[in-house]
Amino acid sequence: MSNSEKILKTLSELIENGILSSKDIKNEISTDFKFQKDKIINKLDLVSREEFEVLKKLVQKQEAIIQKLNKKKNSKKVKKF
Repeated sequence: MSNSEKILKTLSELIENGILSSKDIKNEISTDFKFQKDKIINKLDLVSREEFEVLKKLVQKQEAIIQKLNKKKNSKKVKKF
């Protein structure tokens, strides 16, 4: 018997006995989905918006420096001729 079948069997027994209400089931499923979402997010190794923005600014600064260096390098080559 699979895990999902065991869970469904347990839930149905609790409902039959009146121990578990539909509101309890809804809360349990909601909590389970939240944990699954967090688990997937952790596997994907996502970064926060703040971290992304900081890295984006650093990359932009580095690109500007590289462009300036390339312009200086190109202007020195042109002057040699």
